[in-house]
Amino acid sequence: MQGELELALTTVLRHDVDLTVAGRTDAGVHATGQVAHLDLPTALWHQHEPKLLRRLRGVLPGDVSVTGARVAADGFDARFAALARHYAYRLTDAPSGPPPLRRADTVGWPRTVDVPAMRVAAALLLGQHDFAAFCRRREGATTIRVLQELDVQRDDDLVTVSASADAFCHSMVRSLVGALLAVGERRRPPGWPAGLLARTSRADDVPVAPAGGLTLLAVDYPPDDQLAARTLVTRARRDA
Repeated sequence: MQGELELALTTVLRHDVDLTVAGRTDAGVHATGQVAHLDLPTALWHQHEPKLLRRLRGVLPGDVSVTGARVAADGFDARFAALARHYAYRLTDAPSGPPPLRRADTVGWPRTVDVPAMRVAAALLLGQHDFAAFCRRREGATTIRVLQELDVQRDDDLVTVSASADAFCHSMVRSLVGALLAVGERRRPPGWPAGLLARTSRADDVPVAPAGGLTLLAVDYPPDDQLAARTLVTRARRDA
């Protein structure tokens, strides 16, 4: 998505563009609440602002849409000023699979899952931990995160895993979902995912849930007068 949007902006603005996005999702993951920022000369912004969204619509692929654009407050950084990212993972264990109109964002799961057991396992993962077991490590990047919400709800045949954190490392949400599904299928006990927090490297026995069920829903930011301070805090490497 980032590459497609940078190309579209460069085409419309006739100006080289480098985007900073709030969350870099894996291939196949969806986003309905992605946030990004870029730097532009003031005159160029005023020239294109009135028709920018319509012109972007004309050059973007059908699966990408820009729903709003405005001048950001001083100190805003789409990535480092964020307080939290909110994701939802959708799957159905109905024998017929997902409804035709939801097949793009809902995974058809081949076995019935025990949602109460998954909720118990999810609650044990909340808080600040080193989630190295659930992350694909990147050089120089910390795997310490504050998991603010991890919950599992069933609505008939639809199972939704909600996850919120200050940030997520690479593949973390899909790995958390995969671990919870192992519990839901009764292949692992509810305490197993939390037991992996003692590991300092990726756990090979943690399955990664398919990308298509995951959607970035929203990104939270502090008030404008706290943006710069939040950016400084986030840039500092977190220690356990």
